[in-house]
Amino acid sequence: MNRTNGLYLVIGALVVAVIGLGSYVYQEESKPDGVEVSIGRDGVRIEEN
Repeated sequence: MNRTNGLYLVIGALVVAVIGLGSYVYQEESKPDGVEVSIGRDGVRIEEN
């Protein structure tokens, strides 16, 4: 592998990391605030966000 291919590999990895981090932050910020009610096998669970 020559020097140019290594540079492209590093730049590509950084781009993928930035896109992944941006997606994660967007999902965390778009979660609704308030109360979450879950009904499951263990019963009813109420969480305040």
